[in-house]
Amino acid sequence: MRVEASWKLLLISVPLWLAVGGLAQSASPAATPAAQPSQPDAKADKAQAQAAKQAEKAKAKEAKIARKAAEARSKVYTGPNTIIVLPPKPILDEEGQQRLDPDGKPMFYPPVKQQRDKHGHPLFDANGKPVFQTATELGYDEHGKKLHAHKVRPPRMTPMTISRGTFTVDGMIGKAELNYQIADFKYLYLYAPGIGTLVVSGQPFTGGKEEKGAFDRNTLTVTAGDHVLQLASDQWLLGKKKRAAPAFVMLDREFNLPSSFPVVGYGSTLKTPYEWPGSHENAPLKDAFIQPPPVPADLRPVMLLKPCPSGEMRKAAPPVLPGQKQVVQPCLPIPKGQAALAKPSTVNQPVALVSGQPSTASASQ
Repeated sequence: MRVEASWKLLLISVPLWLAVGGLAQSASPAATPAAQPSQPDAKADKAQAQAAKQAEKAKAKEAKIARKAAEARSKVYTGPNTIIVLPPKPILDEEGQQRLDPDGKPMFYPPVKQQRDKHGHPLFDANGKPVFQTATELGYDEHGKKLHAHKVRPPRMTPMTISRGTFTVDGMIGKAELNYQIADFKYLYLYAPGIGTLVVSGQPFTGGKEEKGAFDRNTLTVTAGDHVLQLASDQWLLGKKKRAAPAFVMLDREFNLPSSFPVVGYGSTLKTPYEWPGSHENAPLKDAFIQPPPVPADLRPVMLLKPCPSGEMRKAAPPVLPGQKQVVQPCLPIPKGQAALAKPSTVNQPVALVSGQPSTASASQ
């Protein structure tokens, strides 16, 4: 019985072992290629992955370009292309009257223009007001190029100071209490009744004759025929660097003032009726317990008018020569012209609008 049972067990186990072995042999060839792929298949997979990566990069680049184009289209400049130009302001003298050039024409400051931004468009501040050019900030031109202020060397000037001056003719005082601060000395005009007008300059000019040593510290001494005219000052006339200097003198006998007393003037023209500005008042004497008595009215020069307040000027009036009755013109507000528009810019391409900085000048200038 035991032998029969063993044979039965053997007969059952052998077929099962063979079946299991066959299944293992049939499954092993299919599993081997998946675990260990061949070299050509690995290279193909790598190339396919690189191609997919490059396609993703190209797609992202196209999307970025499209996004930037959409942003640019949404920020296209649609504002004005013309700049605002303020009307020129008149140049005023110490009395508030408009200055005249040597030809007698009114003088004005250059007109002030609105700045442009770096794209060539008119510049506005955060409040929408135009930003105007200043002496140090000019902005950009219509092509977006930065504008720089040209450094202009100031002209050489010859200042002259006449302090508590006196003008004598042949030793007799004709005028006193002369006070002038001349920023750039061009010509002095010394008028004496019966003699004429002497035009005096520190530089040679047509018709002028040299008199050596005429400027001597605080005095100017010139001659007209047999007459000696002298201008004296408490301070040196041409500064301490000019101890002695020549003067160039021309006598104009044809021009006479309607005054019976000598007169002193200064200006920058050789044309009659020359220029006869007023004098400043005498400054109080320092460390003086008693002030000197006033000089007679005939010896006093014509005084400067009080300057006008800011934003006001005196109305132009016919010139009044020394010796004539002067009608004082009141100070009036400076007339404001309308701002003009400059020629439109030729630059008109889609760019982003740049907001302006706070204004350094206002339209009320």
